[in-house]
Amino acid sequence: MPEEGVPLTPNAQLLTKEEILHLARLFVEQGVTKIRLTGGEPTVRSDIVELVQGIGKLKTRGLESLAMTSNGIALKRKLPALYEAGLDTINLSLDTLNPHLFEIMTRRKGFDKVIGSIDEAIRLGIPHVKINTVVMRGINDQEVLDFVSYTKDRPVNVRFIEYMPFDGNRWDKNKLVPYAELKGNIESKFGRLVKVRDGPNDTTKHYQLPGYKGRIGFITSMTDHFCSTCNRLRITADGSIKVCLFGNTEVSLRDLMREGKTNEELVQVISTAVKKKKRQHAGMFELASRKNRPMILIGG
Repeated sequence: MPEEGVPLTPNAQLLTKEEILHLARLFVEQGVTKIRLTGGEPTVRSDIVELVQGIGKLKTRGLESLAMTSNGIALKRKLPALYEAGLDTINLSLDTLNPHLFEIMTRRKGFDKVIGSIDEAIRLGIPHVKINTVVMRGINDQEVLDFVSYTKDRPVNVRFIEYMPFDGNRWDKNKLVPYAELKGNIESKFGRLVKVRDGPNDTTKHYQLPGYKGRIGFITSMTDHFCSTCNRLRITADGSIKVCLFGNTEVSLRDLMREGKTNEELVQVISTAVKKKKRQHAGMFELASRKNRPMILIGG
């Protein structure tokens, strides 16, 4: 979140649980096999377990994976119910393993709660436990090797994410640590990384060290984009569809639903938006100058 915060969106402008479930059913009917709930922070919703239960029922209709991205602060106590409701993948945002630096970077306490959420996810046996780490030069890049070591005895997937420009994060190209540099530094310490086969639409380059329970990965949006194989669509909390994380073109599905549009009309609007998805983004320097939502208002 930007240091100055973001204006709170009035509840009336947010999608209701029923509207989210309506869109989830519609997308699954059109062939979507994976749904991820992001934020902001999804665990602040009082109805988050009921929402996961509702989406989880779509696994009998073609949904294959139900994931959630969380900051981990309030997640631990809700994890058992979420897992039982159908959650099979959890992504936790964690940029440092240093409690003091965590407090500086996030402007709050809670490091132990995040680690507790990771441990609880492992204890429950959630199939896919992932840690998202945005690497920034001069801030947390010295911890990359520690994160690699973290995967030795834990079945987690640590994904190193190249620092990307969004409104409010005061992006600086000098803070960007390229994927090639990260990989080289890791191999200098640990030896050659073994490539793990990626899926056709994966946004992560996966690797593993021999004998390690976990994996590491690289999300290389800035220096080695994967736009041509990206099949992600985002629905913001206020109901707009974004076909590209960096794009600023949006269409409000919320308004269309509240106007009483039929499912067929919604599908036509979604199809038109998808057809406008570009082969690649404009490049890091162009992206840095563009107006876009803060990441907290997009969802990761």
